[in-house]
Amino acid sequence: RLGLERADTAEKALNVIVDLLEKYGQGGNCMESHMAFTYHNSFLIADRKEAWVLETSGKYWAAEKVEGGVRNISNQLSITTKIDREHPKLKEYAKSNGWWDGKKEFDFAATYSYVNTARMTTSGGRYCEGYKLLNKHKGSITPEIMMEILRDKESGINMEGGFMTTGSMVSVLPEQPNLPCIHFFTGTPDPAR
Repeated sequence: RLGLERADTAEKALNVIVDLLEKYGQGGNCMESHMAFTYHNSFLIADRKEAWVLETSGKYWAAEKVEGGVRNISNQLSITTKIDREHPKLKEYAKSNGWWDGKKEFDFAATYSYVNTARMTTSGGRYCEGYKLLNKHKGSITPEIMMEILRDKESGINMEGGFMTTGSMVSVLPEQPNLPCIHFFTGTPDPAR
């Protein structure tokens, strides 16, 4: 929310988020129940001209500029070796903890995934299924198709049960500045409603 409030481009919003992350860190329970459940956050950040994926682990982070195709996130680290921006001590911290030897190519997801406080066991399947659904419609994704993907329960994208999807958003961001941006939000936690 603060990235949206304080920035007028995707990269500036990325800067806002990582500055706040480095200053304040992150935390807090992901559920309203008394069960302690936390995980580190990922963000899709886009404007009319560019898009970024930002993934975090504690105060450390990596960002990938989306150059084309489709990209998704789902409660797991997915940035591997294509890192366009990073916390200045990302690799040094991994090396000092013995997670990376400093010799082989640095892979953010492989190095930092097991550090997360609660890695969801179903997230890998949900991430893969989301990627498949996006690729199925690559080049012809409309707001209606995106809404259909976000409603998909079989893939786990629209979660129900102990962990429920809390909301979904679809945005249309035309490159032409004279056309309006349109944002669709779910009115209930379940995007299927």
